[in-house]
Amino acid sequence: AKSILDSLPGSNLLSKTAILSAGAGVSIAAISNELYVVNEESIVMLCLLSVYTGIAVYGGPAYKEWAENQTNKIKNILNAARKDHTDAVQKRIANVQDLGGVVDITKSLFAVSKETAQLEAQAYELEQKVNLAHEAKSVLDSWVRYEGAVKARQQKELADSIIAKIDKELENPKTLKQILDQAVADVDRIVSKA
Repeated sequence: AKSILDSLPGSNLLSKTAILSAGAGVSIAAISNELYVVNEESIVMLCLLSVYTGIAVYGGPAYKEWAENQTNKIKNILNAARKDHTDAVQKRIANVQDLGGVVDITKSLFAVSKETAQLEAQAYELEQKVNLAHEAKSVLDSWVRYEGAVKARQQKELADSIIAKIDKELENPKTLKQILDQAVADVDRIVSKA
């Protein structure tokens, strides 16, 4: 009875009793004046309303508890996801802060690459100078060989011409007599000294 009274609208016991009495009086008046006829459909309706009311009264708190559990479960999942996301963002921020020296490293790497490019340019220039020196040396060596060949040819021609002249002079009997006389005089002088 207390649960029925608690389910009625009103703030105190007197108003709830008045509402219950008025509802019963209107129902009795409707039935007695044949405004409302009680038949099996009314009984089915009254039974269904009783069942629905029982389900609402007894099943409502269980459903409310289940719904709150589901809501709390989803809230916990979302809060855990938010916490994981926050932790991931904090880790990423820490990682990015670790990369704060990247600018200095990049500047030093740029300086090293610039120095490397300069050294490569100098090495290329020296390589070109060495190639030029080798080329000049090979040209000079070929000129020296050519000059040596020309001198050797000139000396051979000179020797051949002198030998030809001497051979020609040796064919002259007057020259042979003069050479022979000179040789005899040289031998006599050597013998006389000894």
